[in-house]
Amino acid sequence: MTTAREPDPALSRARIEATERLIRPHVRRTPLIEVASRDFGLAGAPITLKLELLQHSASFKPRGAFANLLLREVPAAGVAAASGGNHGAAVAYAAMTLGIPATIFVPSVASPAKIERIRAYGASLVVEGERYADALARCDRWVAETGALDIHAFEQIETLLGQGSVGLELEAQAPAVDTLLVAVGGGGLIGGIAAWYRGRVKIIGVEPGTAPTLYRALEAGHPVDAEAGGIAADSLAPRRVGELMFPLARDFVDRVVLVSDEAIRRAQESLWRTLRLPAEPGGAAAFAALLSGAYVPAPSERVAVLVCGGNPASLDFGA
Repeated sequence: MTTAREPDPALSRARIEATERLIRPHVRRTPLIEVASRDFGLAGAPITLKLELLQHSASFKPRGAFANLLLREVPAAGVAAASGGNHGAAVAYAAMTLGIPATIFVPSVASPAKIERIRAYGASLVVEGERYADALARCDRWVAETGALDIHAFEQIETLLGQGSVGLELEAQAPAVDTLLVAVGGGGLIGGIAAWYRGRVKIIGVEPGTAPTLYRALEAGHPVDAEAGGIAADSLAPRRVGELMFPLARDFVDRVVLVSDEAIRRAQESLWRTLRLPAEPGGAAAFAALLSGAYVPAPSERVAVLVCGGNPASLDFGA
């Protein structure tokens, strides 16, 4: 039987604080908005939305990208990254900002909006295979051939430290929050946030039922392969969660709830129609848990939701 390891001691609150100070000149302190539950047909206390879709490259990912480029030694060959789209755009943006060459590998499911961002940031772009795992395998070969520095989307200490700055920032902005809903793909975001909070708030992971990576891992007691499809496949379907984040999720994530593709689509539409927030499917998944009833807060529970990505392929919701 596989036994998951303990959380890596390098993923400490002190190191997240130090990393946040290092990347602060390069990332935005994204705003919060408090909305009435009734605006979305819900009962209960107001909902706090953390708008990471307003981060550079329209997702939380630049935090981890800059952490890698500033904490690790970058070779002359530059950096490489495999991505469903958002991580690649973030690495491309960070590399452009710091004057570092970058090669980004994405699968064919990556949205045109994300591909356009990567190209606009000046990175070399390679489309490989249908899923993230295909792009990752091609990236691994490139790194072995060229000596480029691999910037992993979630299985990297520095990535988790950078994403942990979301938790640090949110706690400073909204210290009274009881519960935080976070979408899960490979687990870099929820792992970094869990490393920061360490049980001081209730963290709920949210995944598509078509890509239940952390849900299956928690069932098994260790990361395992899961289904990898659905409307959010370009950001929330890496096949399995990371080994580094899993002990943090096991120890500090209350539970994972699953939402349907239809619920994610409804959440996208609701965020757009009510607030004019252009969330992509992965960015709207956590909010879908509230709208669909996959997570039902207590009447006075103070809930925050991360809207973590804003590169939608389309905002056409019909009449």
